[in-house]
Amino acid sequence: MEISHSIGYFLAVLVGISLGLMGSGGSILTVPILVYVMGISPVLATAYSLFIVGTTATVGSIRNAFENNIDFRKVLIFGIPSMTAVFLTRGYLVPFIPENIAVIGNFEITKSLAVMVLFAIVMLLSSYTMLRQQTSESTIVTTNKLNYPLIFLLGLGIGVVAGLVGAGGGFLIVPALVFLANTKMKRAIGTSLCIVALQSLIGFIGDLKNTAIDWQLLGYFTTASVIGIFIGLALAKKIPSGKLKKGFGWFVLAMAVYILVKELA
Repeated sequence: MEISHSIGYFLAVLVGISLGLMGSGGSILTVPILVYVMGISPVLATAYSLFIVGTTATVGSIRNAFENNIDFRKVLIFGIPSMTAVFLTRGYLVPFIPENIAVIGNFEITKSLAVMVLFAIVMLLSSYTMLRQQTSESTIVTTNKLNYPLIFLLGLGIGVVAGLVGAGGGFLIVPALVFLANTKMKRAIGTSLCIVALQSLIGFIGDLKNTAIDWQLLGYFTTASVIGIFIGLALAKKIPSGKLKKGFGWFVLAMAVYILVKELA
């Protein structure tokens, strides 16, 4: 086994820990690990990310279901549009994008470059949501009425983004569940994991007819990530999520800047 793959599998544990602790952040780590540590092409890495994060989030969802931390009605309301969008994006939109998109002077915009730059932008948005002032549940102003049109549109948008960059979108789903769907934070994290699991695995199914999969690599990475989520679920009961999110937010911000500099310089 190559040393780069061994390091990648070790880092995969962090993917699971992130999902277990915060209900998000898994794909934010997965794609850079696959691309920069294990040498996987960006487009293929986004496909692998969907399977890895989807499988890992499924394990976390089962645990949360037993603890009654999932609102399955909201999973359907949010999940149906996001699952539809991610499947169509992976199955039809991503294969339609040409390998060489455009040439500006001596600078060539390739499909892989576009994916990584878009991924970095998603990381910047993710870091913003983690670094902004944390709001306690006691100060959240909610309504008993669900904003169905906005939830539907947000689900579609997250599905498209997840399909393009292999990101589950948990960093957007959790606040949407809290502020738009009147969900307590702990239940929002559990519900987010379930949505991420469903939309990621559905998105990966859309890839199967277009992509040659290295199942051995995918199996090892996913197993390491699943081990991590059990660690994350255990730590979630002991570590304050606010401080953890801010620390992780700074890390994600640094990673986003690194990707932009590496890809565009």
